Amino acid sequence: MIKSMTGFGRGHKVLNGRDITVEIRAVNHRYYEFSARLPRSLGYVEDKLKSMLQGRINRGKVEVSVLVCNVAAADEKITINKEIVRDYVEALRSVKDEFSLQDDLSLSNILRIPDAFTVVKEETDEEQLWEDIKSAAEEALDHFIAMREAEGERMKQDVISRLDRIEEWVGTVEQRSPMIVEEYRRKLYDKMCEVLESTSIDENRILMEAGIFSEKTAVDEETVRLRSHIAQFRTMLESGEPVGRKLDFLVQEMNRETNTIGSKVQDIEVTRIVVDQKSEIEKIREQIQNIE
Repeated sequence: MIKSMTGFGRGHKVLNGRDITVEIRAVNHRYYEFSARLPRSLGYVEDKLKSMLQGRINRGKVEVSVLVCNVAAADEKITINKEIVRDYVEALRSVKDEFSLQDDLSLSNILRIPDAFTVVKEETDEEQLWEDIKSAAEEALDHFIAMREAEGERMKQDVISRLDRIEEWVGTVEQRSPMIVEEYRRKLYDKMCEVLESTSIDENRILMEAGIFSEKTAVDEETVRLRSHIAQFRTMLESGEPVGRKLDFLVQEMNRETNTIGSKVQDIEVTRIVVDQKSEIEKIREQIQNIE
């Protein structure tokens, strides 16, 4: 399936107490170029993301951004400083009898003891975090590819309609070519009659001149090659492989054949066709520059 090189996709997951968002965007580029916007702590996933995307993206300037937020203290652990709590409790109870105090110590009292609790940041399980990021990245990639395919299908239909138009013009040139030779022969005959007046006209000379003109203006080879290029173009558009570079080569060849026809045939109608055809080929070239 034809794919555009431009696209965007977002994936969002909440896994293992983390809110993870991955975004993938790309514009056209001759090769596959990857860049990532990551927190410094996630630097180790850059190469993993690059390899993962390269398996499904062949061309384009691709940028990936990753945002990870802790929503359930996934990397934190609370510990109780038992020695400190014990010292506070023993100190309070030592004065209970001396001052006739009621022993109403409870857990809520312990919460108020300074330094009774410590929040410790646990070491991140990098493999688990990568698996979570990968899950969000796969979702983003699916959306990204779907957008590329939709845009690619639109471009494909536009190119096919232009190829159909060019093929019609090629047929017109093929029909017009013999008529141009006949018109040249007739004009040559009339001109010689005008110049020579009553002198007899050498029909063989007329036929010979017309034959030479026919050889110089023959475009059979060019139109045959143009039809072949158009057929190859359609075949490649239907293939499931990346064909952007191959299509670019075919466009150059189609433009070359069209220019040759224009230089060989000095005819108003053919000249008009050549101008229109070059315009359509240029529009096709602009489209395929964005095809993967």
